[in-house]
Amino acid sequence: MPISITLTEGVIPTDKVMLAVEKITESFLRHHGLVGNRVMTPNVTAHLNVLPKGFTFAGGKPIDGAWIETKTPSFALADHAIQTTFFGEATQILHELSGGTLAKDRIWSNGVHAVDGTWNIDGKALTNAEIGAAVAAA
Repeated sequence: MPISITLTEGVIPTDKVMLAVEKITESFLRHHGLVGNRVMTPNVTAHLNVLPKGFTFAGGKPIDGAWIETKTPSFALADHAIQTTFFGEATQILHELSGGTLAKDRIWSNGVHAVDGTWNIDGKALTNAEIGAAVAAA
């Protein structure tokens, strides 16, 4: 379940960008009650993209900002309360790590659900039911 975090260079100090990945991943697991789960913890992955100033845009104009995107099976982030609290917390994490200089209205997020049966763990495409069974057994 990749979490993609894209930052304009400099919106978060370089020494804090890896902490952003760690905190957002922990938040995702906590909001799903999966902290420490032996199946899900190692399979919540992340991509960090830091793009040079002038290569990130809003309204077609260059802007300094941050973007968070999740790609998950459809059972994750399925509840609006979890969507609201997770993405709200992830926004707060980036805002705080910026030292308050990255305004929350410059942090965008969205979630994408994968087609059931296409989630690949340990080299095997699993259905949502198979993932759920593996998580429950862990």
